[in-house]
Amino acid sequence: MSDMMTTQAGDPGAFAEFDLSRVPSPSFVVDAAKVEANLQILKDVSDRSGAKVLAALKAFSMYALAPLVRQYLPGICASGIYEARLAREEYGGEVATFCAGYKDSDIDEIIALSDHVIFNSPAQKDRFLAKCQAAGVEVGLRINPQYSVGEVAKYDPSAPCSRLGTPISQLTPEALNGVDGIHIHTLCEQGVQPLMHIWSAVEYKLQPYFKQLKWLNFGGGHHITRADYDRDVLIYLLKDIRTKYDIDVIIEPGEAVALDAGILVGEVLDTFTNDTQIAITDISATCHMPDVIEAPYRPALLGEVEQGETYRLGGPSCLAGDVIGDYTWPGPLKVGQRFAFLDQAHYSMVKTNTFNGVPLPSIALWDSRSDDLKMIREFSYEDFKGRLS
Repeated sequence: MSDMMTTQAGDPGAFAEFDLSRVPSPSFVVDAAKVEANLQILKDVSDRSGAKVLAALKAFSMYALAPLVRQYLPGICASGIYEARLAREEYGGEVATFCAGYKDSDIDEIIALSDHVIFNSPAQKDRFLAKCQAAGVEVGLRINPQYSVGEVAKYDPSAPCSRLGTPISQLTPEALNGVDGIHIHTLCEQGVQPLMHIWSAVEYKLQPYFKQLKWLNFGGGHHITRADYDRDVLIYLLKDIRTKYDIDVIIEPGEAVALDAGILVGEVLDTFTNDTQIAITDISATCHMPDVIEAPYRPALLGEVEQGETYRLGGPSCLAGDVIGDYTWPGPLKVGQRFAFLDQAHYSMVKTNTFNGVPLPSIALWDSRSDDLKMIREFSYEDFKGRLS
């Protein structure tokens, strides 16, 4: 396994023509046209396979686009009480909630908000089963297939000693008492082949239980809208499982909804040399793209060239490791010059923070078909201060 994730950003698409000076810096700019194109692909997969496709809010929660998501997908998967509430308030449709651990103080509201509540262990399921059944909410159990297909150990739910899911070797009739569905989430930015390997590893072990199950949920991590994803094979697999076991099949893509649909626009604040050329920017890896450090990975730069002037880009925070990476421009960078990173609509937007008092990026909605641009949100000092006392 590698310890560095490879960016899956594709062609810049319509953003190649976007004037970066049209928005404040820093700003996320999301293209509604690209989101809609992704949603159309996901709906086509659903229509042709008969499987249910739910959008994962953990990856992309820009609810200004909730009406658009509603047009194409029947519901949402949530990762806890706040996402479940956002799903119910803004998106409507079906809500499937999974959390690695539910609090007693939250469970009544989660049950009220959700259509499916998925538990990480039989113990949690047993604690709250009666409440779910009394409310008519379907109960799921997440299993760990104990079969790794992950490319980075940190993002592999099937890695040894994983906290996510009940090991399939521990599955018993007692563990599945009262369970309506099985949840399996093992993928991260992957194609259909790893999913097929997972299914081959678990199908036989699940066979004794299919008669009691209403649904099988394959979670997220499916890069369905990526150009090289073999959607025909996915459709065949999902349809085959539905037919063979007379069971509903669900998938929960998150990144696929917003893949290649957003950029993060920044500005150069200063340049100097310390063994290498360095540029300080108003984009912080720590605050605005935490996955650069956490994953880690190197985000793709709009318009990067192979030869020219190379700079190490860093953020304005005091963290020594607030470094985005080394990037090359055709000529020297100038203070005030704009630039943008590709494929930042998913995960970057939901992970931003105000460490060091660094301001949050604004959020803009663009439509590349009409060139309409709307500022959805601009953050202020009050957003920083309000989180601290």
